[in-house]
Amino acid sequence: MLERNSAAGMIECTEPTRRALDAPGVGASETPVVPYSMPMLADIAARVLDAFGVAKADVVGYSHGGAVAQQFAVGHRTRVNRLVLLATACGVGAVPGHPRDVTRLLLTPNRETRWPRPHPVGLFWQIAAISTWSSIPVLGCIAAPTLVVCGDYDRAVPPANSRLLAARIPNARLVTVQAGHDLQKPAPAAIVGHPVERFLNAEASDSHATTMPSPG
Repeated sequence: MLERNSAAGMIECTEPTRRALDAPGVGASETPVVPYSMPMLADIAARVLDAFGVAKADVVGYSHGGAVAQQFAVGHRTRVNRLVLLATACGVGAVPGHPRDVTRLLLTPNRETRWPRPHPVGLFWQIAAISTWSSIPVLGCIAAPTLVVCGDYDRAVPPANSRLLAARIPNARLVTVQAGHDLQKPAPAAIVGHPVERFLNAEASDSHATTMPSPG
């Protein structure tokens, strides 16, 4: 499931099939007139899987989508095979990013991915959702094997947030790449894709940290 904006999340089915979702207020999805909470967004993701007849999936979430993925793994834990969290944070209690970088992330279209700019109201609803939610109390409840990935010079969502997630989620491992926040850009995505694919195809293993080389 892929939210095609700067706060994307993806669910990759355990079958060799991927399903994509534009979250409310971004991409081709309509903007709701009222804000959706993080549990509501996770429930929408579950209904998308229902619509495709998918009972269980590998869940991959990037940035804001990573927060939705965390909530999905808690609220719909029997539907998650493996969990991948990319450049994301726990919501309230997270280490804040540099204001200039956060503003650029939210307001500047990403020309390399060509994802459309989110609707202003939809963007505001996303900010409201993550600003009134925290995964810290429930990270220990995530049962799925988890891979946490971050860029070591991410100034929008600092790497300390990924270290926190990896430390608190049971059976989690941390991978650090020499990149910023935009892991969906072609160069860092090419690096990130390898450990993600290996993780999704491998048996669960003990938690450990890894540093990946620069994408150049």
